[in-house]
Amino acid sequence: MTFENNKAIYEQMADRLCDEIIAETYKADDRIPSVREYAVTLQVNTNTAVKAYELLAREQIIYNKRGMGYFVSAGAREQIMLARRKTFCQQTLPSLFREMQLLGITMEEVVQEYKSKVQS
Repeated sequence: MTFENNKAIYEQMADRLCDEIIAETYKADDRIPSVREYAVTLQVNTNTAVKAYELLAREQIIYNKRGMGYFVSAGAREQIMLARRKTFCQQTLPSLFREMQLLGITMEEVVQEYKSKVQS
C-alpha cells in the first residue's frame, strides 16, 4: 500500500479496512486479519497496525473476541457509509462545486460524464 503524507499511516490503514468492509470483503461478524497479519501485508510496524485497530474498535467498527481476534461489528458497513457520505457532502462537494463554478462546468456536463463512466 502506498501511503499519503497528509494523513497518519494508522488512519490510512483504518480507512483501507473500512474500504474492505464497504466492499464486503469482510461482512458483519467476519474475522479480519490479525494485527500482525495486517501489518505484514501492508509492510508497516505492528504498533501502527495496533493503533489502526484500536481506532476502529473505539468507533465500534470492529470488536475483539479475546483469544480469537478481531471481528466486524454488526452494522459497521452502514455506519462507515453514513459517516463517509456526511464527510463527502460537507467537505468534498463544496470544494467540487467551487471548482465547477470557476471552470464553468454545468451539472448537465457532470451528469453526462458520470453516465459515461458508470456505463463503461
